[in-house]
Amino acid sequence: MTDSPSTPSGAGGPGPQRPAPDSLMAASFLLLAVLAGLLLWPLITGGPAPSPYLIAGLLLLRLGLQFLRSRRDERLRRPAGWALDLLLIALIFYSASTQPPA
Repeated sequence: MTDSPSTPSGAGGPGPQRPAPDSLMAASFLLLAVLAGLLLWPLITGGPAPSPYLIAGLLLLRLGLQFLRSRRDERLRRPAGWALDLLLIALIFYSASTQPPA
């Protein structure tokens, strides 16, 4: 092993500071928390599932936030991830449109 000028991992010294999350990241995490709550609540309580259109709409909103974040930071561009998100949203809309009305 070679000696490095950095402090050992257990030393507890001040390492490189991570930037604070911006407002778009906070909104994205908030949307994820809302989605998790909407999807878990029926499993916990046994109540009715949320509307698939609501879930797909929130996912579409989150995808828009991801796109806006990527315009600010080049490292956040993930077109394959966006394509997968769009496929998932399209499948949710398709399954919602083929369900018989309740």
